[in-house]
Amino acid sequence: MNQEASVFLISDLCDLLEEYLEQDQVREIYRAYLFGAEAHEGQHRMSGEPYIYHPIEVARILADMRMDPQTIIAALLHDVIEDTPAVKEQLSSEFGEEVAELVDGVSKLTQIQFESKAEQQAENLRKMMLAMTRDIRVILVKLADRLHNMRTLGVMKPEKKRRIARETLDIYVPIAARLGMNTIRIELEDLCFKSIYPMRYKVLDNALKRARGNRKELVSKIETSIKHRLHQEGFEGEVIGREKHLFSIYQKIRNKVQTFSEVFDVYAFRIIVDNVDACYRVLGIVHNLYKPVPGKFKDYIAIPKANGYQSLHTVLFGPYGVPIEVQIRTREMHTVAEGGIAAHWRYKTGEAAGSTDHVRAREWLRNVLEMQKSAGDSLEFIENIKIDLFPDEVYVFTPQGSIMEMPRGATAVDFAYAVHTDIGNSCVAVKIDRRLAPLRTPLFNGQHVEIITAPNAKPNPAWLNFVITAKARSNIRHFLKNMQQDEAEQLGLRLLDKALSVYGVSFDEVQERRVSRLLNQYGFETPEQLLVDIGLGGRMAQLVARALMPDEEGKLESVAGEPHSQALVIKGTEGMLVNYAKCCHPIPGDPIMGFLSAGRGIVIHTSNCSNVADFRKHPEKWIDVQWEDEIEGEFPVGLRVDVSNQRGVLAMIAAAVADMGANIENVVMDEREGKFVTMAFTLTVRNRTHLAQIMRHLRSSKQVHKLIRS
Repeated sequence: MNQEASVFLISDLCDLLEEYLEQDQVREIYRAYLFGAEAHEGQHRMSGEPYIYHPIEVARILADMRMDPQTIIAALLHDVIEDTPAVKEQLSSEFGEEVAELVDGVSKLTQIQFESKAEQQAENLRKMMLAMTRDIRVILVKLADRLHNMRTLGVMKPEKKRRIARETLDIYVPIAARLGMNTIRIELEDLCFKSIYPMRYKVLDNALKRARGNRKELVSKIETSIKHRLHQEGFEGEVIGREKHLFSIYQKIRNKVQTFSEVFDVYAFRIIVDNVDACYRVLGIVHNLYKPVPGKFKDYIAIPKANGYQSLHTVLFGPYGVPIEVQIRTREMHTVAEGGIAAHWRYKTGEAAGSTDHVRAREWLRNVLEMQKSAGDSLEFIENIKIDLFPDEVYVFTPQGSIMEMPRGATAVDFAYAVHTDIGNSCVAVKIDRRLAPLRTPLFNGQHVEIITAPNAKPNPAWLNFVITAKARSNIRHFLKNMQQDEAEQLGLRLLDKALSVYGVSFDEVQERRVSRLLNQYGFETPEQLLVDIGLGGRMAQLVARALMPDEEGKLESVAGEPHSQALVIKGTEGMLVNYAKCCHPIPGDPIMGFLSAGRGIVIHTSNCSNVADFRKHPEKWIDVQWEDEIEGEFPVGLRVDVSNQRGVLAMIAAAVADMGANIENVVMDEREGKFVTMAFTLTVRNRTHLAQIMRHLRSSKQVHKLIRS
């Protein structure tokens, strides 16, 4: 009985394939079915069906998309490497290298185990993305595989159903959306909704069925009205009343806090015409028929979405005041909107290479490959990629007049990295609509954006607080990671040389065999790795120095105190691995001490800082530091000023500070007893002497009653 059903299924698939493939191609696909059926002989799914049912259904989904023969064969054989004795070489000799690579690409996506679910999911997505960059058909087979698995999820336990559905919603649905495959996306979303929230799904489904009967008359009236007006104007467009799918209705109810009736009372129609010119003319006709809602028109034909989607969208005031959503598109746009990248698949004629959505998908995948190279691990990669998988676009203009597509909320720095990585790394300012603006400024539709660069500029770690695109985030992290490694190595060498100065040697003068022995002991491959670890605070330079100089017994006792060793000189312009504590704001001229912090390098505090008492419990992490004699640059410092509560007093203080060549970074005001106001300033000064001059100048004012450094 089961075998007969299987034969019926494959014959059904062959009938479907004969609609668009050659006879010899269909015969080759049938031969692949026989190979797969033999390989899966004796295997059954949890439902009790022969396992071969699943590959046939996956192939049927892809056949509905009109995919090429190699993809259909790969779908029929996608589990043979993983679940049967068959190997890649056997597939290659039987069906060619292309099919073998596709099957191998799909199989490799699920063959690795991890300690945590998050890491496993992240690594699986990472592998999927990399497989896509080699051949995008891998993900099409995987999406069809996941769709059939979701359709047959009913036999599994509720907790497993929820887990698989959640993974599908997190990974596969965004990928389907990014590739423009809306038909698959919508079905996956509804199936996930049904598995994660079965009761909510049931309630919403019943409500939809009840409401549907009451809408038929109005939908029919609007549809007839639009068709009649189109016919009057000489257009024979197809008008379809469409319904929002359940998951979309649920999302709107949940996210916009709307009731079911408010969401469902929006009537949606799709008008399909023959060409682009007709789209715009039909737009004018429907705007003439029903009044448009201001600000609700979107032209995705002139500026397509990232996944190639094109349509005109408008919202109208319909009869009885009901809102009507209308989408206007050509037949070709409709095909792309439903099938996405699969809609233009023509490997045998080579048309795919030139189609707009295919080019866009390739461009996106190139960016994915670039992100993969600079990401530290799978979790960082998935964090970056998920940002790109949920775009809501804005469109801005380059100085040359080209249109750049950016996610909503993207900043000028995101734009700079979108233009080119080198532009992003060296940007220092931005002009938005020909006016200077902060780099963190969010971009909006239609703005003209010009990035200003400088040859020696570097990315700022603070940019990570506001950039939102994956490309910007991954490139900034990659640059800073490399910069931190370089700084850590230089700082580690300075610290180790300082510790070795007790023995009268430098690191370069230590015998190579001693260094090699220590590297083996610590598990490092190169001296540079050891220096980076010291610079990042992972290892104490004094202890490493002891380990390198075991024969110098006479001097071992002096290492901890180092009474005659030189202090580490702080220049004031160090980067990421010499930090100045925000609790005490040390400035040149202050007595200071250094505290080694794991991963952060050296944190500089003033000697009388209130937090130093805690650090005294860990003397092994102190480091003797001193300021260099000549230091250029500005340092933040806190100042608390009690002034008379008079009009213009803040302007007076600001002017006095400016007269002394300092800058106010921040000010917080706290009214006290009506007569006085306490102002907490953060100033930037050159050194302790400069601060003293500012304080003297402020004290000379009658309005200033008390002045202390905070």
